[in-house]
Amino acid sequence: MTRAILLDLGKVIVPFDFTIGYRALQRYSGLTVEQLRERIRDTGLVPRFETGLIEPRSFVRELCAALSLPVNYSEFCDIWSSIFSRETLISDAFLAQLHLRYPLILVSNTNAIHFEMIRREYPILRHFDRCILSYEVGAMKPSPSIYRAAIEAAGCAAEECFFTDDIPDYVEGARRMGIDAVQFQNAVQLEYELRVRGVEWAG
Repeated sequence: MTRAILLDLGKVIVPFDFTIGYRALQRYSGLTVEQLRERIRDTGLVPRFETGLIEPRSFVRELCAALSLPVNYSEFCDIWSSIFSRETLISDAFLAQLHLRYPLILVSNTNAIHFEMIRREYPILRHFDRCILSYEVGAMKPSPSIYRAAIEAAGCAAEECFFTDDIPDYVEGARRMGIDAVQFQNAVQLEYELRVRGVEWAG
């Protein structure tokens, strides 16, 4: 029996495209998209930022130095968050109906800059009872720690939690913790997966 529903954020609720951010950075750096991708990866700053090991302003200062970006903190935050589309992949009405019957838990690898913007710009997040965020719990999917935090937030057994994520490794990480998990494809597929598990909602 499903007693709680756990959902990923990026490419499950909110679409994003890193290439948009790289192209925005190109205007300041003169580097190609591939060069930017490699340099950012080589700094090792993003995993540290997404597990809360570095504060936002320090992250921005160090990354701007590594990329020789002549931008201030606010400008960088705008560029860094430009990857997100303002539409959603799951409707507000659907989550509202689910939330009438089930606890909803958000489980996301994210960082303070992105999530501050998302919390501000996406009213759909009001339907979630708890947000389990990598930078707050100090662990990223597929680490067992983030799933343990999600199970605890759900207030039920792991096997009573349903979870969906677009990344197969993160789905497998959840399954290893005993969570009933499937890879997200689209909203229609999600509704099907919930229905076959006996999850009901109005509408």
